[in-house]
Amino acid sequence: MNRSELREQVFKLLFRVEFNTKEEMEEQEELFVLNQDKEFSKADADYIRDKYEKIADKLSEIDEAINNETKSSGWDTTRMAKVELAIIRLAVYEIMYDETVPTGAAINEAVELAKKFGQDGSSAFVNGVLAKFAQ
Repeated sequence: MNRSELREQVFKLLFRVEFNTKEEMEEQEELFVLNQDKEFSKADADYIRDKYEKIADKLSEIDEAINNETKSSGWDTTRMAKVELAIIRLAVYEIMYDETVPTGAAINEAVELAKKFGQDGSSAFVNGVLAKFAQ
């Protein structure tokens, strides 16, 4: 899988956080890898799990950063749609903590995910929120 495809899989796993407890997510990781339309290589599955777990460990810090950047516009993580929130969390993690991903690439990839999985206007919303992290 290329990096965009891997990022999409991390997003899909991260999306499950909103519907499962932290304890349930360990089982969800296993189910996610086993119940896909296409098989993951061991390296891809390990990458997806590893990146998801790194994001999950920093989730409270990521949400705090998102809330700090969006409070002036009246948006916070509790008001955001679940799809957009998962996309933004992934991108903010990459911007703040993953030195292998350039900020522009994290934002562009997030916008593409929003176009694919979000509603009308999702990509503009995601871009607007993430632009605050690029400054």
